[in-house]
Amino acid sequence: QVRLVESGGGSLQAGGSLALSCAVVGRFVSIADMAWYRQAPGKEREMVASITKGSITDYADSVKGRFTISRDNARNTIYLQMNDLKPWDTAIYYCNAEVLTPMSFVPRDYWGQGRHVTVSS
Repeated sequence: QVRLVESGGGSLQAGGSLALSCAVVGRFVSIADMAWYRQAPGKEREMVASITKGSITDYADSVKGRFTISRDNARNTIYLQMNDLKPWDTAIYYCNAEVLTPMSFVPRDYWGQGRHVTVSS
């Protein structure tokens, strides 16, 4: 079965940097779009950054200029570099991938377990 394996995150002071990674593992045919979402305390889940298989990217307005998403298709992995972190970036960050498996006609969404990012002032 397909699963997403995440790493990175942690706690730091405002202005610092952190990185996240997410690898798709298991039995699958191909991976289409991938993305990072986050859910902060008391807030709704939001998309932070997305990237297509062809490396076309999109970002939430709140992180433009600070976060960078990238992918390594050979390793089935995406990354999120987070710079100049702010206290309001504090959230659980979730990896998302659209994956086609051998028994499916269309891709479906898979989610990681989430990684904590805590930014103090």
